[in-house]
Amino acid sequence: MAGMFDLSGRCAIVTGGNTGLGQGMALALARAGADIAVVSRRPADETSTKVQSLGRRCVTIQADLSSTEPVERVVRETVDALGDVDILVNNAGIIRRADSLEHSEEDWDAVLDTNLKSVFFLSQAFARTCVDAGHGGKIINVASMLSFQGGIRVAAYTASKHGVLGVTRILANDWTPKGINVNAIAPGYMKTDNTRALQEDKDRNAAIVARIPAGRWGEPSDMAGAAVFLASAASDYVTGSVLPVDGGWLSR
Repeated sequence: MAGMFDLSGRCAIVTGGNTGLGQGMALALARAGADIAVVSRRPADETSTKVQSLGRRCVTIQADLSSTEPVERVVRETVDALGDVDILVNNAGIIRRADSLEHSEEDWDAVLDTNLKSVFFLSQAFARTCVDAGHGGKIINVASMLSFQGGIRVAAYTASKHGVLGVTRILANDWTPKGINVNAIAPGYMKTDNTRALQEDKDRNAAIVARIPAGRWGEPSDMAGAAVFLASAASDYVTGSVLPVDGGWLSR
């Protein structure tokens, strides 16, 4: 059974892999045997060092996914450095907070371009590479609790994360026949830079924790099992699905 989760010989791209959930998933895939390409706007030296300490190869690729300009380069540099690519984790994302009456077009475009447009086009570049190489692949998109709910003061983010589920489903329909499984993980309330404002708001923090049956915020390490499952042979008949990792938030 353990062999079903073995990623030895696989190569994974993880966007936004320099900190937080992306780093947690990159390290989980490395522990399962995968070599890693970490994509981030800022240097990912810490993630690279940790991956290499696990005995895996790691390449860091600096790229700003607020536009589609770097997507082809990201895939090309991964293949050049690691020899192939089998797994894509679309984790990079941003958030802009404002009342919907005040939400600017600039912020709307920035969030949708990073969280949704680049997810689609990086997935496309990855899938083309898999098809050209004659093998399948695994795409893991990072959704959100706000893929299911409206949230407060985060209109563009909510729209983008609803869109991530739609993109996950259409790409699963189109690409599963080509051997490329496409799924999503929906993290609950996780301790990351994106949620720092909520963590530091005493009243909102207390209200959030009170609703989570697990009684705590999630940690990046809580993403490990879901990421390895969806990247491995254990999920070969799972596609077009979303796996909440939320401490029970949605059950309330």
